[in-house]
Amino acid sequence: MSNFVVSARKYRPNRFEDVVGQQHVSRTLKNALQSDHLAHAFLFCGPRGVGKTTCARILAKVLNCQNPTKDFEPCNVCDSCKAFHENASFNTTELDAASNNSVEHIRALIEQVRFQPQQGKYKVFIIDEVHMLSQQAFNAFLKTLEEPPPYAIFILATTEKHKIIPTILSRCQIYDFRRIQTPDMVAHLQEICRAEGITADADALHIIAQKADGALRDALSIFDRIVAFSGSNITYQDVISNLNVLDYDYYFRMVNALLQEDSSQVLLTFDDILRKGFDAELFINGLAEHFRNLLVCKDEQTLQLLDISDTLQARYFQQAQLTPAAFLLTALNIINDCDVEYKNARNKRLHVEMALIKMTYINRVVHIARQPAVAHEEKKKPDESAEDRGVEAPQQTANSESPMTNHEAPTTSSEAPIVNRQPRVLASAHQLPMLNGGLKALLQEVQEAENTYILPAMPELTPEALTEVWQQYIEESEQHESTKALLLDAELQLDGHTIIAIAKSSLAENAIRTESGLIEHIRRHFGQSELTFTIKRSARPPEVPKVQKILSSKEKYLVMRETNPVLQELQARFDLRPDED
Repeated sequence: MSNFVVSARKYRPNRFEDVVGQQHVSRTLKNALQSDHLAHAFLFCGPRGVGKTTCARILAKVLNCQNPTKDFEPCNVCDSCKAFHENASFNTTELDAASNNSVEHIRALIEQVRFQPQQGKYKVFIIDEVHMLSQQAFNAFLKTLEEPPPYAIFILATTEKHKIIPTILSRCQIYDFRRIQTPDMVAHLQEICRAEGITADADALHIIAQKADGALRDALSIFDRIVAFSGSNITYQDVISNLNVLDYDYYFRMVNALLQEDSSQVLLTFDDILRKGFDAELFINGLAEHFRNLLVCKDEQTLQLLDISDTLQARYFQQAQLTPAAFLLTALNIINDCDVEYKNARNKRLHVEMALIKMTYINRVVHIARQPAVAHEEKKKPDESAEDRGVEAPQQTANSESPMTNHEAPTTSSEAPIVNRQPRVLASAHQLPMLNGGLKALLQEVQEAENTYILPAMPELTPEALTEVWQQYIEESEQHESTKALLLDAELQLDGHTIIAIAKSSLAENAIRTESGLIEHIRRHFGQSELTFTIKRSARPPEVPKVQKILSSKEKYLVMRETNPVLQELQARFDLRPDED
């Protein structure tokens, strides 16, 4: 049988200085040993695979070491240290609370506490996964944990501190272990490679460290698997193929194709990813991470936020300089919407492809949006007729400077610009020619239609027109009738580019404030994106309707007697009396 020992056990630290990524814990424990201010109970908590049990064993070993070093590290050569390495130390007891979590197990542990150590100064009790103890076991353990003998030291370890009762937490010194950073993990893997005579690419070790997600034990397990796969030479390709990780090169190629507006290459790259067996959702998340890294690389000061190798960092920085920030922000917005709606999509591949095609033309959309607001009419070429462009030939009019409607094409004799504050939009569907040349031909035809199309002038913004648009929008909305009444009851005023809506009640104010699409509708209608919106409360309190008092029979008689004196004579003659209510 083979004597192979996994790297997690073979290279387990034996000294505090060998513990990876937990220098704050190691330094605190060594200072406590030096000043002789050692607590009787410790709680080591943190994620899996970060060194909690390892630090507990090193502390247990140094407490009974016969010849500790000057910086309070175990010597690892004395009888006590050798017995500890051979699991033959009577002064150290380890208990797995996951399988020994009853009151009987804790009582047995308390019985062992009563006996003094045969060798050394302390008896150390290490309880792993202490959060698995039952409520009764915790209560049985409380008294011993609070007032143990002077030679007893308890070290508790857990990954879920929130499951431990407060009475236990208050009796322990708590040490929080951090997730191990990728650079520290890569440096440790490189030391193991040197010790084992293995050559490994830096990018390959970075992938292993990232896949471990902060747990060094997971990284060492992955490392053993990669060594079994590739032998003594670990390459980047071996790692990504074995761990089913999508290569960074796909993301760089995808972004290059998006910047070049090469939709064919974008779709082919995505198809290649799917053919290699990668899930589309994995690609979406990876592409979002790639956009985020490019955005971080826009500034050299934030380069340190990238958790990648130096070679890959330089490649990210180079592509980030070629990618506009507006493109990255818009692409992140599109890819986020794609990720949110991915699970609800029936045709998931088409859903992702549509998002990619949208990102392909981001730069063009941004360029069109930044064009000036004045649209000039473009003269037609001499050899180009209306039939060639697929647009109906316009009828010649006597007045060539009059504005044209959406269904009219520009004449060749008019050169007067038409001022329009709205961004230019594409021509209507019946103006576009037939699509014969694929996507590139479509874009060319759309561009031609856009260059020959001029929007009509926008209506003038007046208080009367504003009120009319306001009422029309509210009446066509799907709001409740009561909400419509509140919105229609508001008084509108116009102060320059500011629309002031005066509400007569708090309900009306809330109704106006929540109707976010109303101001956008007004801006589009009048073509003025600089319009602002302000809501004010009416200074005049609303009129409260008077409530008519209900009169009694006697009060009704008195009112009738005041208006008709003859009624009093009639009462006296017949000796009548009104009923008392």
